[in-house]
Amino acid sequence: MNAFSSSTGQSIFDFVPDPTQDRELLQQLSFVPGVAELLTIRQVHALEHATVWVLSEGANTPNQRAETELFGGMSTEQGFYLYGKVETGRLRQAVEQGLRRLTLGEWDLAVHPRCGTNFSVNLLLTSGLAFGISSLLPKNLIEQLFGLGLATVLANQLAPDLGSIAQRYLTTAIPFNLRVVEISQTQDFWGRSAHFVRVQWVS
Repeated sequence: MNAFSSSTGQSIFDFVPDPTQDRELLQQLSFVPGVAELLTIRQVHALEHATVWVLSEGANTPNQRAETELFGGMSTEQGFYLYGKVETGRLRQAVEQGLRRLTLGEWDLAVHPRCGTNFSVNLLLTSGLAFGISSLLPKNLIEQLFGLGLATVLANQLAPDLGSIAQRYLTTAIPFNLRVVEISQTQDFWGRSAHFVRVQWVS
């Protein structure tokens, strides 16, 4: 049980996503530049995480489990890149299963512990705590190093739970409005090999 769980095992941050929320928000704010892209990326991000979870669940051998630990992803408004060794057919099944499970209520699949959001939260916490503690301590080297160490330890303790909250409420959304168009082997902007899962917004 983590710091954000109750004695019943239910998270105090549990929520029930509304399937029409993003569609209605887009209708109301369609005049604002970038809103459509932002809403799409949040849903794509959740699908990316769910896909990695499903692939990890299907890893039966030590080699497969090791390979899933190396999976990485990057979401865009058109779909997501998946980095790592996986057959296209297996990836297609994982994407379809992840999308189905997310929209049927397995919302925790939208949050992943290796997400870059957690890393960003950790950096932000470390910087903020280091600045705050540094300003409170005497300015000699030993106290300042102690403060930096304390800030790092505190940030590492808090970041996983706060990162999960940030993912749940800020950087992901249940993909009620996405349809998978195609999955292909390609290269990303930097020339790295990857699969690209192309999606389409469905109102």
